[in-house]
Amino acid sequence: MPSRPRTPQHALHRLVEGNERFVRREPIHGRISDEAFAGLREGQRPIAAILGCSDSRVPPELVFDQGLGDLFVIRLAGNVMTPGVAGSIQYAHRHLGTSLLVVLGHEGCGAVKAALAAKFQRAQHPERIQQLVEMIGPGLERIDPKQNAAAQLTAGVEANVRWSMHQVISTPETQQALREKRNVLIVGAVYELATGTVRWLDNQGANHG
Repeated sequence: MPSRPRTPQHALHRLVEGNERFVRREPIHGRISDEAFAGLREGQRPIAAILGCSDSRVPPELVFDQGLGDLFVIRLAGNVMTPGVAGSIQYAHRHLGTSLLVVLGHEGCGAVKAALAAKFQRAQHPERIQQLVEMIGPGLERIDPKQNAAAQLTAGVEANVRWSMHQVISTPETQQALREKRNVLIVGAVYELATGTVRWLDNQGANHG
C-alpha cells in the first residue's frame, strides 16, 4: 500500500490523480492483498474525509480510485451538515489524524432540486424530506430566480457545497484548529455525471500549512 500523505495538500493531490484515473477508466484499486486486508484489523488511517451525497452514482472510493481504508466517507442526501456529520468529521480529525475534508456535491442532485422547488415553486414535500430541504435552503439565497431550471440546479449544487463548507468552517472545533494553525484543508468539489470528472471549486475552504 502507498505511504500515507504527509500533508492534506499531498492527500488532495492523490485524490486528484485518482479521479483522473477514474475518468480514463484506468483504476489501480479494486483488489487488496491478504496482508493489507489483515492490517486493517488493527485500525484505520484514512488520507481524507469525504462529505458526499447518498446518490448511488457517486461512490467516493470509486470516483477517487482509492482503496479499502483510504477514505473516511460520510454520505447523506444533499451532503448536508448535521450534528452527526459534525461529530464524524471531528472524529476523523481528532482520532484518525485526517486533515483533509472534501465536500463533494454532484450534478443533478435531487435534494438540491427539491430545495429549489420549495424555494421558487412553493413545492411541499413529505415531512422528512422537507426537513432536509430546509437544511439546504439557506445556501440557495443568491440563486437567480430569472434563470431557467437547469441553470438554477447547476448553480444550486455548487452553492450547496459552499454552504456545507461554510457550516464546517464555522464550527468551534474548526475555528480552534485554525487559531492553532493546524495544517487542515477543507475543499469543495462537484462530480460531473456525464464525464466522471470531479470539478474542484475555487479556494473557499480553510487552508493552513
